Amino acid sequence: MTEHMRALAEDILRLQAELDREIEQRRKVLGWHLRDRFVEFEHGITVEHRRLRRSVRGFLAQSSLGAILSAPVIYSLIIPLLIVDAWASLYQAICFRLYRLPLVRRADHIAFDRQHLAYLNWIEATNCAFCSYANGVIGYVREIASRTEQYWCPIKHALRVSDPHRRYQAFLEYGDADGYRARLEEFRDRLRKDAAPEAVAVEPAKPL
Repeated sequence: MTEHMRALAEDILRLQAELDREIEQRRKVLGWHLRDRFVEFEHGITVEHRRLRRSVRGFLAQSSLGAILSAPVIYSLIIPLLIVDAWASLYQAICFRLYRLPLVRRADHIAFDRQHLAYLNWIEATNCAFCSYANGVIGYVREIASRTEQYWCPIKHALRVSDPHRRYQAFLEYGDADGYRARLEEFRDRLRKDAAPEAVAVEPAKPL
């Protein structure tokens, strides 16, 4: 990684921290905060939320026929999602232990908290729970896959990849044969020691 690339990676981390601070400020404006992973609303906010809740009858009346007819198709995805979730969990439970890699925590990716929003009726809350699970499973499996890729093939692609996972930018350049042979074990050891983003986001700059 060149000095300029390293600087850009550091800028990304700095901007992410700045974004997190802005999000926290926005939470205060909306009247809620987290305490030990539990959502707490300021006094009176929940009452206002209940006032804004739409009845199920009104919700269905304003839904398009296409949205209603497509609902069974959408929810049918729960079957492959459950299979992928279970299979990926089994995979890392076996293989990551054999490779001596840290296991990915499902709780870091799959979160169910939107049911606390009083302005959602039960259909909206169910839809939110489904989306939380679906996107959470994808994020969970993506992290398992990214650790697997760093272990077996930490090489960038020659073609542009849209929205690569967070480990990708620290991978070896395409065509760097010497680097691959010399540094593959370094990538594996780094992954074993610490699977946190900071451990893989930026590698020390090397002279050109």
